Amino acid sequence: MHALSLNWFSMGWFPVWQRNFLVWKKLAMPSLLGNLADPMLYMLGLGYGLGGLLHEVDGVPYLNFLAAGTLCYSVMNSATFETLYSAFSRMHVQKTWDAILNTPLTLRDVLIGEWVWAATKSLLSGVAIILVIWGLGLYSDFAMTLALLPVVVLIGLCFAGLGLAVNAVSPNYDFFLYYFALAITPMVLLGGVFYPPTALPAWLAGIAAWLPLTHAIEMARPLLLGRWPEALLLHVLVLLGYGLAGFMLGLRLTRKRLLR
Repeated sequence: MHALSLNWFSMGWFPVWQRNFLVWKKLAMPSLLGNLADPMLYMLGLGYGLGGLLHEVDGVPYLNFLAAGTLCYSVMNSATFETLYSAFSRMHVQKTWDAILNTPLTLRDVLIGEWVWAATKSLLSGVAIILVIWGLGLYSDFAMTLALLPVVVLIGLCFAGLGLAVNAVSPNYDFFLYYFALAITPMVLLGGVFYPPTALPAWLAGIAAWLPLTHAIEMARPLLLGRWPEALLLHVLVLLGYGLAGFMLGLRLTRKRLLR
């Protein structure tokens, strides 16, 4: 049992992370621009467009309200795409994982490396959005916005863990469309990105309260508005719970898949 627990704290995952980083570094600028373009269009297009009609939501300018949702949406998307399309390519198409598993590294090392790498890449996307938020002045207290960085890491780990579970059962790239249609899109629409969940009917608001993106935004939005989130520990535990459960399920299903 002691040896097993030590395996979780070994650095065997780091070469996997490093390999992914070195590959990404060759295309870093197009990758960052791609991750930045979509959320920026939402934030600026809807922020100024709808903002000109709505003016304020929950007592704050709509563009300021939208900034936190856009940040969390961008981090979620980055972690999700990395653990779906990119990880699936390495696992199934390029057979990179097979090559790594012919070394002393274990499948757990590979999955942890992919998990941490996806969170790292989503952190880079989050930092890019935060820089835009700073540039546009969409915050109340600069020091409070620095607390967004660990929040971004936590969001990345949460959705990367969930993505690895989906990746483990996917037969092809088209399968990911089901995950986006049945999980990601509903979270974006219900989780508070564009409007507060309190605007929803009670039964939909009840569903939204269980979604990880809702808890992510409930942490990020108050920080941008210059105050500490309510029920902070609950939000942290929910995101950690989703991320760890997704990772453990992904590890189990991936092991089962590769041993078939």
